[in-house]
Amino acid sequence: MIRVLASGSAGNCTILRTGSATLLIDAGLSPRRTRGLLAECGLTLDDLDGILVTHFDTDHFHGGWAKALPESLPVYLHREHESEARRRGLFRRSCRAFDRAVTPADDLCVFALLCAHDDVGTVSFRFEFPCGSSLGFATDVGRVTEPLAEHLDCVDVLAIESNYCPRMQAESNRPDFLKRRVTGGSGHLSNHEAFGFIVDVSPRDHVVLLHLSRECNDPALVEQLHADAAYGLTIACQHEPTGWIPIGRPAPAPNPAVTIVQPDPTRSVASARGARPLA
Repeated sequence: MIRVLASGSAGNCTILRTGSATLLIDAGLSPRRTRGLLAECGLTLDDLDGILVTHFDTDHFHGGWAKALPESLPVYLHREHESEARRRGLFRRSCRAFDRAVTPADDLCVFALLCAHDDVGTVSFRFEFPCGSSLGFATDVGRVTEPLAEHLDCVDVLAIESNYCPRMQAESNRPDFLKRRVTGGSGHLSNHEAFGFIVDVSPRDHVVLLHLSRECNDPALVEQLHADAAYGLTIACQHEPTGWIPIGRPAPAPNPAVTIVQPDPTRSVASARGARPLA
């Protein structure tokens, strides 16, 4: 099962629990905030068996982990990202580089696909479990491609970015270079690009939408786009975790539920550091 702790330009982090292991997908929140959110789940850093990193933008791997990362905690990263990890002072003995597949737990096999994003790319993951269930995870992928569709075809649960509304992006006050960076094929997927991809790969049970822009998107528009979908839908947000989402094949509900995670105004918001990520 998975639980998205946070998703957006201020930090991304998701818990993945198998029968034998607890892993993070990305660690884009500060160590302090991560510890707090883990505590709400009854977990500590000592309970983690590893961190899988999609890429090393600061909203996916917070710079604070360079000093706070437990020495023995494995960090799994794509071989193409080794130099970036070293540059950020994050490469250490516990880092384990992979190319196409890695096995971070006895009951989990992870297949990786490097996708276009800025200069060094980002990794899309397909998680497969002994029972036959599967999870797809793709964020900051830049564009929809045939290899990506084949990689994530027919997973039980698909977590994928739905970053921006093209109209809101065009009408925003963002500088033109940032608009081009987001929409130019190496940035993020729009709502309609994500929806079309979901239709193509046909996830069996549930879709989790990630990385919605606070400036150039609206959860209500996203919900409307998926209103007639046969899958359950969770829309993750920046400042409030989702519930736990099982990975399996339960009987479909007559009317699939839509969950939009709303921010809790009582929560403190940690400021992002380093280079500005794509929102």
